[in-house]
Amino acid sequence: MCGIFGYVGPRTSGALLLESLARLEYRGYDSWGVALGGAQGLQVRRQAGRIGDFRSEESPSSGGWGGIAHTRWATHGAPTESNAHPHLDCSGEIAVVHNGIIENFSVLKRKLESQGHKFRSETDTEVIPHLIEEMLKSQPDFQTAFVDALKLIEGTYGLAVISARHPGTLFVARHGSPMVLGLGKGEMMVASDPAALVAHTRRVVYMGDGEVATLTAGGHHTQSLDAIPVTHEVQQIAFDLPSIERGGHPHFMHKEIFEQPETIHNAFRGRMVHSEATARLGGLDDKLLRKVKKCHILACGTSWHAALVGKYLLENMARMPTEVSYAAEFRYANPVVEPGTLVIAISQSGETADTLAGVREATLRGATAIGICNVVGSSIARECGQGVYIHAGPEIGVASTKAFTGQLAVLSLLALHLGRMRGMSLRDGLQFMQAIEKLPEQVAETLKCDDSIKELARLYGDANNFLYVGRLYEYPVALEGALKLKEISYIHAEGIPAAELKHGPIALVDPQMPTVVLAAQSGILPKMMGNLQEIHARGGRIIAIAREGDTEIPRIAEHTLFIPPTLDPLVPILAVVPLQLLAYHIAVRRGCDVDRPRNLAKSVTVE
Repeated sequence: MCGIFGYVGPRTSGALLLESLARLEYRGYDSWGVALGGAQGLQVRRQAGRIGDFRSEESPSSGGWGGIAHTRWATHGAPTESNAHPHLDCSGEIAVVHNGIIENFSVLKRKLESQGHKFRSETDTEVIPHLIEEMLKSQPDFQTAFVDALKLIEGTYGLAVISARHPGTLFVARHGSPMVLGLGKGEMMVASDPAALVAHTRRVVYMGDGEVATLTAGGHHTQSLDAIPVTHEVQQIAFDLPSIERGGHPHFMHKEIFEQPETIHNAFRGRMVHSEATARLGGLDDKLLRKVKKCHILACGTSWHAALVGKYLLENMARMPTEVSYAAEFRYANPVVEPGTLVIAISQSGETADTLAGVREATLRGATAIGICNVVGSSIARECGQGVYIHAGPEIGVASTKAFTGQLAVLSLLALHLGRMRGMSLRDGLQFMQAIEKLPEQVAETLKCDDSIKELARLYGDANNFLYVGRLYEYPVALEGALKLKEISYIHAEGIPAAELKHGPIALVDPQMPTVVLAAQSGILPKMMGNLQEIHARGGRIIAIAREGDTEIPRIAEHTLFIPPTLDPLVPILAVVPLQLLAYHIAVRRGCDVDRPRNLAKSVTVE
């Protein structure tokens, strides 16, 4: 949930570190800091607030041989200068930046204090430089002392360390928090996300758990904690620098909403087999899929909403019994994992800590796991060993948009693939494929409602509460629409199944609470018309999402936004787009920081 960048080579400067770190600020933005190594020792600069708040002349200028930088999302300790990374040992000669949580830091801290170490922050991270300092008293070799310190740590970490006594070297470690090595010409880099590396190199190495690396300008060496050398394949970053820049859009979220015609096409491009009316998902083992008796989907947040749609898709199209769990709840709930269970882990980043832990728990209990991720080489992708990438490209806005629709597209392909294995007719398969192939054009058409939604934002931007209502495939979309509004505008919003209105939530309906009603599915339209009437009769102000050509809903709803007609299972991919735009424009009108909402970070890599 924080950002790390490290560099060793001839170009070391505070400006270089901060420019690269700024590309990671969406992973944490309540404080930042840099440490540069040079002939005069370590120069350290830390500050609460965002990187853009500092004046460049205030940053360290030239460090000489290397440096590390960090942007923070607070876990232990408030977002203050003293809690910002890097953290130092007592001598000020060892600097550490860290992502993750040290679960036994209290025990380690008490012991280190009894040995004379002085702490200056409230963070768990600060124990690490002091541990290394203590190990160096009995083990003068820095690499060995570093590893010995790591062996005392319980929890998760992605670490980058520099020492004034070891110029020209970065020390890196990973356990449960991603670290990527960037291979340059006469220089080496490390980052917690490839987005910080792509401006300098596209050649990278993804570190595995339980590995440490030493980086010099001339190259790198990687080994396990037990000193066994590890060799990794050098990979290419799949995106380029323009894809992580705004490109003329006012915000990344706006750009990413409008990229969805392309990203949805990327999700199914090259995966359609028309002759067999099925999907080709090369990352999955078909022999294994034919043995599957039930599915269990694990996810968090927006991905959990995609999982709910996935349940309907798999059960209705493939007749596959499917459960959906919050990943964190699954891990601690002593789940029943029966033979033949396929666990599907959904995560945009592929690093979501709860989902990754759920995968490990499921496989420990005998399940087979597959991942649906956006980031190539991510932890969940490697842990599962098989799965499907959504190919949405980098998503910088903290509130997920294009990754959500990409997940829905891939789940639709998976349901088609399993459905054809389990009795879906050729005709039905072809009809579904043709509907999927129309989606990019239909999303582009839906995006034309942008100006209308700006006007809705003007009318409803001062509301304190919103209600979102939907049935079947549109119920998870109601949840997602409410989440988007909460995340970026800080308006309280609740998503509910339409049939539950009469069981309590209808008591909330009044002219002061706008109600967003999703009513674009043809199969359940009569039921939704009844819900619209119930809300209208109680003075509710209705914003409806309806199918093009519907003439009845506009007679009841105060405002109606239309989406092109499609098959009911694919309605969520279209219906969510107006809700993304509604949340976006309301947040802009309220003066909120759309891309970096308060208290949130993009990738939740701690439990």
